Amino acid sequence: MIQKLVSTRLPTFAGEFQLSLFQTETDNKEHLALAMGDMEDSEGVLVRVHSECFTGDVLGSYRCDCGEQLAQAMAMIAENGQGVVLYLRQEGRGIGLLEKLKAYNLQDQGYDTVDANLLLGHQADERDYTVAAQMLQSLGVKSIRLITNNPSKIDALEKLGVQVVGRTPLNPTLHPENEEYIRTKVNRMNHLIDLETPDPNENLTNG
Repeated sequence: MIQKLVSTRLPTFAGEFQLSLFQTETDNKEHLALAMGDMEDSEGVLVRVHSECFTGDVLGSYRCDCGEQLAQAMAMIAENGQGVVLYLRQEGRGIGLLEKLKAYNLQDQGYDTVDANLLLGHQADERDYTVAAQMLQSLGVKSIRLITNNPSKIDALEKLGVQVVGRTPLNPTLHPENEEYIRTKVNRMNHLIDLETPDPNENLTNG
């Protein structure tokens, strides 16, 4: 169902990766694996399963934290010396770029990301991680430590036979344009994010 078509060396801000392009027979989309180190028969590989976000990943949009998550994951993997980012072409939690931009307009009218999707006739999250499981199998990965705040992603991968032995969180930067988006992740989609900002003076003592 999935075929690796080409791999090439890719130097980046975080270090040098091997970029591989996969194509599936089912959706005819080109999915990518950005890998560092040897994956074959490896246990506990640091993995980020990242869904495409043109506005965040490419344009640096502040409406979400996707671009920041991608950069953090690449830096984590580089620091670890081994790992892989699976870049899946399922824009807008699976609804596509056109529908995502329509959802943005609804969000500007006061709806959160969940309700905006529902109003457009979609589910809150329509992503499918079957291709991610197939890519990990193709890379020879035996078990993973998943870089995510989303427990549903862990459940979905485990149901597909991926052995998830640990979770590494991502810490978003909150600002006025994305705070409601991130709070919706926590309150309505059960993402594991600590939204409490510590007081930098809390532990200071006089004298």
